[in-house]
Amino acid sequence: MSHHRRSKGKNQFFGSVKVGERGQIVIPARARKVFNINHGDQLLIFGDIDKGIGIIKASELNHFASRFFTSFQTDKNHTDQEKEDEQNE
Repeated sequence: MSHHRRSKGKNQFFGSVKVGERGQIVIPARARKVFNINHGDQLLIFGDIDKGIGIIKASELNHFASRFFTSFQTDKNHTDQEKEDEQNE
């Protein structure tokens, strides 16, 4: 067990892990609990050469993408309404 200081709040440190010979890591139990990561969940790995690696649950990305594309539809409807209003003036 790692004896690293635990942090609280929005930004947290969950401990350290060691990469196995097959490139696998174990996500610390506390991190799995906080982020509701369960057996069988699909995770997506993103990276920025300068900033590091990010991990997100695929289901969260799907939720984000849905909200993202819905906002485009809302913007399009708003723009369509503005055009219609201009034509009626």
